[in-house]
This record gives sequence, structure tokens and C-alpha cells, in this order.
Amino acid sequence: MQTSVPLCVLLSLLFSAQADVVNRFEDEPECLKYFYKNKVPEWGASTPGAARLCQRFVNRFHFATLYDTNHRIAVYSAYHFQPSNGGGREKRWFVEPQLVNMAWQAEMKDGYWLGRDYPGIYLGEKQALNEDYTHSGFDRGHLNPNGHHAVPSRNATFTLTNVVPQNPKLNQNAWRIHESQLTDLFLEKCSTAFVLVGAVPSADNWIVKNNVKRVNIPDYLWNAYCCVDNNGTPIEGGAATARNTEANWVEKLSLQELGEFLQQFSN
Repeated sequence: MQTSVPLCVLLSLLFSAQADVVNRFEDEPECLKYFYKNKVPEWGASTPGAARLCQRFVNRFHFATLYDTNHRIAVYSAYHFQPSNGGGREKRWFVEPQLVNMAWQAEMKDGYWLGRDYPGIYLGEKQALNEDYTHSGFDRGHLNPNGHHAVPSRNATFTLTNVVPQNPKLNQNAWRIHESQLTDLFLEKCSTAFVLVGAVPSADNWIVKNNVKRVNIPDYLWNAYCCVDNNGTPIEGGAATARNTEANWVEKLSLQELGEFLQQFSN
């Protein structure tokens, strides 16, 4: 990890153009605020079938997600760190109704009940469903982690538009430890922490159900953060990557190094 003002500026320029489903994050100020200096990364902006989600739960926004409807995984989620106020893990997994039909409600919905509210409608054309992950051998790996939030934002992270198939060993060990270390850092040093967490899809590695490629299994996970003080002045920035395998290793990088790493996967 490195500290300096230029590094945090890189978070806004890192990859540097562009729930309710919105055409542009810039069109919704309450969603745009999750990005450092209101700058939306170019990383992933040209992803075919990308949907921009302002993740709405209990009638307010909690974070923003760029979602790849073709691979059925999140490209990234952007959020502010919040100290925990207790509360356990959400037992439900939510889906995004507007990915099924733009006329449906803007708030994330329990996939179990949505399937019964609209009988005969297939919910999984543009998003992963809970059943895709069942017996797949992969965890529902949060990008925006529930442990970085207070209730109800903690509950809102349990939307399937915020998860990717993650190797269980990585999810439950090295990546979990990394998230915990970030918690300690954010509590100690940050008035506000702006965080981006994303995934790099694989060329052709999928969760397959009934001979259909349902959910892409990403090759890498990555995150980037910027800490600011009470005056909004950047005081620390950093990043990390991890191969989505049993190698169970997180490599810590500077924001510049992360930008160079992601550049090789740019469209």
C-alpha cells in the first residue's frame, strides 16, 4: 500500500468516461456519490450487455454495480465503507427485477418471492439465480462485502448482482482476511473510504446447468480504495488482486500497479 494524493486521484482516473437500472451513473446523484470525486471508471464501460445498477433496498440506495448481463456476474461494485452496527448474515438472496422487465419495481427483490409473484416468467435470462450456485462448487462471493457495512446496507449486499462464483478456499481464507485488514485500516485512518471491487471474467470457464453456460467463473478478483479525511483530502490509497483459484493468495498493489494490471484485460 502506498500513500499520497496522486494515488487517490488515480482511483477516479484509474481505468478514465461512465437498484435502479440507469443509463448512466452520472444521471443519479445519490448513486454517483459512491465513486471518488464522482468519477465513474472507464473500466468495463464497454462491456457488451452492461447494466448500471443503483442498488436500492428499503427504498434507498446503498451502493452502485456495473453488471455484465451476458456473463451474469458483476464487473464491479462501488461503495463507501461503514462501521458495523451488528446484525447477522442475510438469509435471502435478491435479484434485480428491472433486469427482467424495466417496468417492474426498482427495488431489489427476494428471488424466491419474485418467481411466485410473476409465475411463468423466467428470471434468469440476464442475471444469475440462486439455483445457479447451488451444488456448483463455488461460493457466492460478495464483491461489496457485507462486513464493510451497517444494517440495512449489509442486507443489500446479498443481491446476486453483487456476487461472482468464487473459489471457496480463497473466499473463506485469504480474501476474507484481506477484507478484514481493510476494515481495520478504514476504521483507523479514514473519515470516508471509497472502494471499488471487481472481477475479470474468464475466456470460457462457466457454471453449467442443464448443458447451458449460466455464470462465468472469473479468473481474478481485484479491489481499489481511497481514504479521505474529514476535509475530503486523500490520505491513503491502495489495491489488490487475487487469482480465483485454490492458490489462496492476495497480492497487494498500488493503484497505479492495479491500473497497469487491468489494462491487459481492456476491451
